[in-house]
Amino acid sequence: MYLEHFGLRETPFSLTPDPSYFFNHPGPRQALNVLLVALRSGEGFIKITGEVGTGKTLLCRKLLEVLQGEFVTAYLPNPMLGPRELYHAVADELGLSAPANLSFHEVLKLLTEALVSMSAAGRRVVVIIDEVQAMPGKSLEALRLLSNLESEKRKLLQIVLFGQPELDTRLDQPSLRQLRQRISFSYRLTPLTRDVLRDYVSHRLLVAGNQGGSLFSPQAIDLLFRASRGIPRLVNILCHKALLSAFGRGERTVGKNHVRAAVGDTEDASPQRPFFSARLLYGSIGVVLVLEIAALVFFLRGGSL
Repeated sequence: MYLEHFGLRETPFSLTPDPSYFFNHPGPRQALNVLLVALRSGEGFIKITGEVGTGKTLLCRKLLEVLQGEFVTAYLPNPMLGPRELYHAVADELGLSAPANLSFHEVLKLLTEALVSMSAAGRRVVVIIDEVQAMPGKSLEALRLLSNLESEKRKLLQIVLFGQPELDTRLDQPSLRQLRQRISFSYRLTPLTRDVLRDYVSHRLLVAGNQGGSLFSPQAIDLLFRASRGIPRLVNILCHKALLSAFGRGERTVGKNHVRAAVGDTEDASPQRPFFSARLLYGSIGVVLVLEIAALVFFLRGGSL
């Protein structure tokens, strides 16, 4: 709705994890470097953790993009799989024909033969699994058994685990200590600082086509930082709603009031005490924006009150 108004080619704050929007600031850059160094050195398990919305899935997609042509990759976005289903999913991602009636051990044999063949051809394989904190315990143990596959010189399979901090709690359980001890590299994603958040917003606007300088005032950035707690997903949600608010009022710059309206409509934003009055003042941004945008369109079409 607001692309032409702000001179944008595409929506800059979509929640879809698009690698072209990967923000190369120290946190994600260091995480990506850790992943690449660990994978290229042949380490078996690598773990990346972070709170909800800190960019794990986007980092995961960026990693898959970087590894193209260098590794054979298997990406599993759904961790809710039993051991046999897990092995079937890995086989399917690797392009292997594994009939549904194959047993756990038969699928493991099929995978072993394929991995030995790929290794002999000089092809390295990595399995990347998202939201691992939700994976059943027996499946985590099945992952460890899968990582046991190795040639005389290197692992036949490397595994990258992406998960929320609860994953660390699960790995502290005695039953998973063997898996925990095999994780050789790990990294923890953290929220954005205020200055990094400002650059993050500018970066996404630039990728989306903005050529007119900053669209967000310093006061808007300050409020974005406080309300989002530096969590990229929340930043995206609030920025999108704030742009809608500015567009609905026919304004070219996003100010504090537009962000305040966005905060009032976003449950997980954490405004400080003064912002609660803003919720009462602005109400739901959904209602406000419908009225404002309708009024703007009305006047653009030459209407009058």
